[in-house]
Amino acid sequence: MGAHADGRDDKDEAGLAERARAALVREIEASGAWAADPMWRKVFEQVPRHLFVPYYYVTVAGGYERRWGESPDPVARERWLRGAYEDAPLATRLRDGELVSSSSQPSLMARMLAELGVRDGDRVLEIGAGTGYNAALLARRLGDDALVTSVDLEPEITEAARRHLAAAGYRPVVVTGDGARGVPERAPFDRIVATCGLSTVPRAWLAQSSPGGRILVPIATGLAALTVRDASYAEGPFLNTPAYFVPLRGGGGTEAPLPRLDGLPARAREDELFRFLLALTRGRTDPREDYDLWEREGRPERERYGITVSGERAWAWLDDPEGPNAWPLPDRA
Repeated sequence: MGAHADGRDDKDEAGLAERARAALVREIEASGAWAADPMWRKVFEQVPRHLFVPYYYVTVAGGYERRWGESPDPVARERWLRGAYEDAPLATRLRDGELVSSSSQPSLMARMLAELGVRDGDRVLEIGAGTGYNAALLARRLGDDALVTSVDLEPEITEAARRHLAAAGYRPVVVTGDGARGVPERAPFDRIVATCGLSTVPRAWLAQSSPGGRILVPIATGLAALTVRDASYAEGPFLNTPAYFVPLRGGGGTEAPLPRLDGLPARAREDELFRFLLALTRGRTDPREDYDLWEREGRPERERYGITVSGERAWAWLDDPEGPNAWPLPDRA
């Protein structure tokens, strides 16, 4: 490390990064995100997020502003570095003004990784490579890069993820392909985690999971945690946390728009849990019926909902997989 021609000092920046990372870890810990597995605290302390976001975009009036770690302006570089360690999602790739890839909010990543229930020796498949940061966290936790596989449809995303991972000293397997198809040549997997939104659970994931494996998948605006019984059956509840992700590109990533809410009370239109129910039904029922159910059932929390996949069928449900309140998910991703 040393000084650059532009006056930048690697030692100073490394010290700032270390302090910012420590502050982020304290913030995540205070949120209770890794209560299910405190081992993740040490992992987040050790993996430098800023190496995975050499640039990112922040929302400003009229669009996005690019922050860049190689800016000639020292003030701008410090703003980039501090922003890399905020507990916030970072937009990392835009196309025609639309977000196509991001680095998720660290506390949400921590909660997902803790709930994934990773054990020593587990083989893990990540759907959505993003910046490579999540794969690095998994590789650090498992202590064996070969146990981690990450897949993304976009070659430029997987290439960038590999560069970031190598710069941080990690080399999990990063595959370019449709995440809905999984990575059969690397199966079986003990854990599958998706960092992109889906409309259903791809059946290929069940076929590539070990019996008793766990799948964590964002559906609607929640996170479903499924236990896999065999190649044709998986079931589990939603976690209690909201989750908003860029849709999976390729199979299974598109969803019908939310229905119009004209005529419904304002308290329903503005309630996050009601909108979760709407996102889960996605126009398969009348919004007024959803509202009646929501009120009748006491405005249920996310944990009362779940997902079941059985053969060719997949459905969401409230309280009971075989109960009266159930809604079909798309047959195929």
